[in-house]
Amino acid sequence: MQIPVGVSNRHIHLTLRVAAVLFGEGHPLTSLRPLKQPGQFACHETVDIRGPKGTIYTVRVLGPYRSYSQVEISRTDSFLLGIVPVVRDSGDIDGTPGIEVIGPAGVLQMEKGVILAHRHLHLHPRDAAKLGVHDKDLVMVKGEGDRSVVFDRVLCRVSDAFVPEFHIDTDEANAALLSTGDTVNVIAVRSTSVLNRGTYYRRSS
Repeated sequence: MQIPVGVSNRHIHLTLRVAAVLFGEGHPLTSLRPLKQPGQFACHETVDIRGPKGTIYTVRVLGPYRSYSQVEISRTDSFLLGIVPVVRDSGDIDGTPGIEVIGPAGVLQMEKGVILAHRHLHLHPRDAAKLGVHDKDLVMVKGEGDRSVVFDRVLCRVSDAFVPEFHIDTDEANAALLSTGDTVNVIAVRSTSVLNRGTYYRRSS
């Protein structure tokens, strides 16, 4: 199965409460463009994020509101900011670094929520069934081209709300010469669904 690539630049997800601090009470998130995943959109709204060493400006807010606030950056971004983020699945933010977030109406010190997003594969259940995978399974994904790369430990995220898409950050995409809209192939499936265990793979059907 060929899966389209979605390259994620740095961005931030916000709760309604945090958005009110940054943009003002009653200010709604306004859609700039839809994303591939149904119901998800890039917003007109942006913020600045400040770490111990530096600031990154105009970081895009993604909507809709979430139940947690989270900043997703690349490893290259972390050097500029002066923080040491950890690789996490979206929403798994306990024990992650915080950061200062600066909006047009206010400033907030997030105590946690900065992550390097675990490379992952969005799948609808019917597509997961074709691959023989379940939610939280790990797979190997191969990109073709002049800098062909095999991505190990790609997390499967399965939901009725998803369409197939392989999400990586800009560092990963640049290393493999991949762009949004390119395609990759799932080449093997890990035998365990636990992120930190298991080494055996079977070839994808």
